[in-house]
Amino acid sequence: AAMRSRAEVDATLQTAKVNPAELLPVVQCLSFGPQAGGGECCLLQLEPGLCAELEAGRSLVIRGEKDEHAVLCSKDKTYDMKIADTSNMLLFVPGCKTPEELNADPTSCNIIHSQIAGFSKNYWELRRCRPKLKKLRKLLMEDPYEGPDSRKDQTSTFSKYTTEDLFSLIQASEEEILHQLQVIDACKIEGYWRILDFDYEMKLLNHVTQLIDSESWPLSKVPLSVCLEELGSLEPREMIEHILLSYGRKYIDDAGEVFFEMREDKICRAIAQMLLRNAVKFNLSEFEEVWQQSVPEGMKTRLDQLQGLALVDKSSRPETIFLLKVEDLPEDNQERFNSLFGIRQKWTEVDITPYIQDLCAEKQTVGALLTKYARSSMLNGVKVYNSRRPIS
Repeated sequence: AAMRSRAEVDATLQTAKVNPAELLPVVQCLSFGPQAGGGECCLLQLEPGLCAELEAGRSLVIRGEKDEHAVLCSKDKTYDMKIADTSNMLLFVPGCKTPEELNADPTSCNIIHSQIAGFSKNYWELRRCRPKLKKLRKLLMEDPYEGPDSRKDQTSTFSKYTTEDLFSLIQASEEEILHQLQVIDACKIEGYWRILDFDYEMKLLNHVTQLIDSESWPLSKVPLSVCLEELGSLEPREMIEHILLSYGRKYIDDAGEVFFEMREDKICRAIAQMLLRNAVKFNLSEFEEVWQQSVPEGMKTRLDQLQGLALVDKSSRPETIFLLKVEDLPEDNQERFNSLFGIRQKWTEVDITPYIQDLCAEKQTVGALLTKYARSSMLNGVKVYNSRRPIS
């Protein structure tokens, strides 16, 4: 196509009844280039923080297997990707100058002829989302570690996962994945991430608590070196240290020696899980008695240590308690509520909170979640929540 002259531009403005004095003196004439197909380019809308990441030379990664909805991850955050259609055609013009740039450059020539390299009618919109971490535990639970003497470990056909494997399989940022590995007490064995088999974990914990008892150490000052020395002949030293890290807080005293302050709530919780896992339901008062007798001396059991692990049924006579682990429930909000209302028709806010707390998005409250997914009513003067939809 012939290039427009200034006279032609002025004539067009006159026909359109536009006053040239109200416009910038520079005119950009656009024409489609030979390769201006729409399929080559994708547009991604970034918030300023993500833009800064790219400008600083860091990369963003799209994660997800073929059957999963794609997410985009920075170093420490995860975003849902959704296609947003726009009614305006979006044009890609290489070297395109904005009005600000043209104003700042008094030498700009009168007419700029620009070629459109591509166009799009939609763009990818990013929305901050919760990292999809449930799969991490599921993958590692395929083959829990039963200890160095386990025959199963030598013959296992299950995949084992390195850090890089997990980064490519889990839809979450690297920092969120590494943090979750700590949360679920995973440990690295021969370069692969593993979760300890529950019975093996309890065996290790038992060795440690018996040693604490026999040495009459305060629970706030358990020495690493003596533990490794005394228990190293029973189990690998790195496993002893791992169990201390899982159930204690590590610190170094003034003399430079490493100690652990044991976490009472976590130990009591693990012992409760051991007692409850073999019973469908347990008489509550009997359970509380047995539980208190089973924990190391000096520790005090309390029901609030079991949030997100076990549920008390106050409607049964006598009252009972049963295992209900939050990590076994679905990750999707609606499915989570369906599952909870399938277990119990009406919930108090106190009872349901530990089972939905992890669903709260940034700045979202449990109350807001309940308003969206449940219906409230009063039962004997207590506010309870039930499903908004029939549960099949």
